[in-house]
Amino acid sequence: MQEGKRQKQVAGVLLEELNDIFQRLGLGNLDGGMVSISSVKLTPDLLEARIYLSLFQVGDPGAAFERIEGRASEIKRELSARVKHQLRRIPELRFFRDDTLDHVFRMEEVFRQIREEKKP
Repeated sequence: MQEGKRQKQVAGVLLEELNDIFQRLGLGNLDGGMVSISSVKLTPDLLEARIYLSLFQVGDPGAAFERIEGRASEIKRELSARVKHQLRRIPELRFFRDDTLDHVFRMEEVFRQIREEKKP
């Protein structure tokens, strides 16, 4: 199912605000690595926001993820204060791991191995 125009607009606003909130709360750098929000997807009724997090060189991704989820209510409260005049209801925040970077690194490794095997 395709996203509607309103979903994309609200997702863009949430992405921008959440990035700022993560930096302000110190969640952008965890365990010596970097945490970034790669995308925000909204349900058609705008009541649930799926936030995809990209973890780069984080020592313990599971612990970092738990730390972020543990502060979800604080993140939502901060988000509510920022977008209360733009949205009637603040969506429930659900965090998911975006493993696109992991796939990219794996593919790079596979291509490197193929190139080495083809060398005479």
